[in-house]
Formats: sequence, structure tokens, C-alpha cells
Amino acid sequence: MKACWRKIVEQFEFNYPAKRKVPKKSHVGVVGSGDLEVLLEPAEGPEAAVRIRTSAEGFKTTWRAVLDRFFSQYDGAARIEINDAGATPGSVLLRLQQAVEASER
Repeated sequence: MKACWRKIVEQFEFNYPAKRKVPKKSHVGVVGSGDLEVLLEPAEGPEAAVRIRTSAEGFKTTWRAVLDRFFSQYDGAARIEINDAGATPGSVLLRLQQAVEASER
């Protein structure tokens, strides 16, 4: 029997300007009911690229607002992949902050 957390409903990509290099990769969280995982790794060039795969439909504007808030304080050149299973905006910000902290340790 295959384990399947949820079907991917939507995918988004966003880019943000960056000013500094990210030290190393990090991985925080798990994909499960109401949670998400964030994979962060150094990127080449002066920008951060975010790819989101989510099981929740119709929240692109919310994702943009959460990421705008995060990148108003974070300026690392990173590739970030978010695999979401219905996390709240507060959980998304927390996981992004945890990924940055893990990357900078």
C-alpha cells in the first residue's frame, strides 16, 4: 500500500532580490496534515527563488503576502522549496525562520 499525504493541487514560483549568500542547506518540518516542509539551499546570483507545492487551492494571494513579509526581513540568496499540506500563514513564517536559522548555524 502506498503512503500518500495529499494530492498536489497548485504550484507557485516567486522571486525576491537578495544581497548575501546563504551558508548551507537546511531542511525543516514534515509534510503532513496541517504542516509543511521547507528545503533551503544556497543559490547562485542576487536573488531568492521560492517554489511552493500545496494541497490547498485558491491561496496564491496569501502565499504572496506571507513571502513578501518574510523577504522584507530576509535578504539571503536561496532556493527555497515548500511542500505544504494546509499549513497556516503563521506556521509558514515559523518554518521559513527555522530554515534560515538552521542554515546559519
